[in-house]
Amino acid sequence: MRRYEKAFCMDTTIKKLSPEEFPEALREIPKPPKMLYMCGTLPPEGVVYLAVIGSRTATSYGKAVCEKLIEGLAGYPICIVSGLALGMDGIAHTKALAVGLLTVAFPGSGLSKKALSPATHFALAESIVAKGGALISEFAPEFQATIWSFPQRNRLIAGISRAVLIIEAKEKSGALITARLALDYNRDVFAVPGSVFSDNSRGTNALIRGGATVVLESADILRALGFSVDTTKTDTKKLQECSPEEIAVLKLLYEPKTRDDLIREMQTPTAEAQTMLSMMEIKGVIVEEAGYVRKN
Repeated sequence: MRRYEKAFCMDTTIKKLSPEEFPEALREIPKPPKMLYMCGTLPPEGVVYLAVIGSRTATSYGKAVCEKLIEGLAGYPICIVSGLALGMDGIAHTKALAVGLLTVAFPGSGLSKKALSPATHFALAESIVAKGGALISEFAPEFQATIWSFPQRNRLIAGISRAVLIIEAKEKSGALITARLALDYNRDVFAVPGSVFSDNSRGTNALIRGGATVVLESADILRALGFSVDTTKTDTKKLQECSPEEIAVLKLLYEPKTRDDLIREMQTPTAEAQTMLSMMEIKGVIVEEAGYVRKN
């Protein structure tokens, strides 16, 4: 690797990678890049690359699903790949870092501080590098993002990944371009179903109709990637720690609900219900995000 220039801070350097230094999967795609620029470190041999992408206008449902799925991958040799964009990309990178997974970002720009896109994710980019991940681009460091550079980088996201997970996508979303590229490269495509009333789910629902693997929980991803999964131990332990009243609450949470709606369905005095829900959050069996309570 050759040093190119300082990037984010004094101990971070943009390096040039020749094709021989690319991850093998990127050397195999049609029209592979002639050169890559990188900040940070590539994951070690044997780590599985999983792309997680979706809408730039992620809904609270999409955010909760993304975070829940990535949380369930913690502890496995998986690297989360995405595009550093606003919305689902940023959510995926951030959650990966929070649960201790490596993550690699392919921005649609060069990697210099002046060019990195979006500028609002500069701190996130620094965290990715600081926690052992990498930023990778085929564009020169000072290259400013353009309309065409994002579809071009999508082929790298699809190419490096064993599989691509699309959580939310509109009918003409850039995430669908990545999904089509993944199919062209013989990568697996996973999709999360969404409401038929949501524009953000039209693309993912169409992918499922076209044969994409349906993902409802982290175990679906792990099994598809070839990992053995035993979810019963964790689930059983959590249930053993719950009182009968708390188990009744979990049965009410067959779908995420607002706290007010949940308390009404509990038919318990409000103060008592609030205390019970707080204790369940402490135990880790439920979580409240974006105004909705769901099972954890």
